[in-house]
Amino acid sequence: MPAAKTPIKQTSPASPSTAPDADHAENGDPRAGIQSVEVGFELLSALSDAPGALMLRDLAAAAGMSAAKAHRYLVSFQRMGLVMQDPVSTRYDLGPAALRLGLASLSRIDAVKLARERLPQLLAETGHTLAIAVWGNQGPTMVHWLEAPQTVPVTLRLGDVMPLLTSATGRCFAAFTGPEGRDGQRIAPMIRDELARMKKLPPTGLPLVDVPQNQHDVQAVLAETRQHGLGRVVHSLLPGVGGFCAPVFDAQGRLAMGLVVLGSVATLDTRWDSAPAGALLRCARQLSADLGHRLAA
Repeated sequence: MPAAKTPIKQTSPASPSTAPDADHAENGDPRAGIQSVEVGFELLSALSDAPGALMLRDLAAAAGMSAAKAHRYLVSFQRMGLVMQDPVSTRYDLGPAALRLGLASLSRIDAVKLARERLPQLLAETGHTLAIAVWGNQGPTMVHWLEAPQTVPVTLRLGDVMPLLTSATGRCFAAFTGPEGRDGQRIAPMIRDELARMKKLPPTGLPLVDVPQNQHDVQAVLAETRQHGLGRVVHSLLPGVGGFCAPVFDAQGRLAMGLVVLGSVATLDTRWDSAPAGALLRCARQLSADLGHRLAA
């Protein structure tokens, strides 16, 4: 009589709930990933948000995990160079590999391209014509334009250099371009020249307002611009036209570009706390963060 066969116990693969670190890419879900990587990244994110190195307990708390669990991840991150630990203070900080990754990412960012990709959503929020300006050889220069449908056409073109004192773009660049560097050193002479030219212009009869007449007026306008975090004009550049320009800063805190919204004062709310101004500021601040800029504490 043949020996009885021992039944083979069937085992099922661990489910995501019992094996959180398993790679589930084979289950057909394109969103599947490795959960342990996502969990460990919380430690790196906490370090990048912190003003300096952190003790283990503080880092673990910031990442929302126990100190023992955080320590296991940190051991691996140290081996990879993503994290380093001071042997005296025992505090943890980002390591040289994290620095290399950050620098490589920043070097590959096309700031204007990144901004252009955000404009359609911003157009949906504001409903008004948008533009991007950068500092060119002659001053703030329009380099991209997205016109809103059913808006009053504005006689501005790509490549136009905007005046510093009577355009929202110019006021933004004049207020937020740092004094250091060649561009910052050019601001004051350009403002003097612009004031002199305006005094020589014949009266046009156009209802232009809020136009600085002297250096005292200029400083008041720039102070107001810095106070609100963006440039604004109403009937200053063209009669019947208003606009805002919000600054976008790079990782070094330098002004990278200005985001502009403009339109007829009959339809564009030109109050400082208006919805278009708020949407423009939020977009500019997010772009600044994406370029590596960190707001001062």
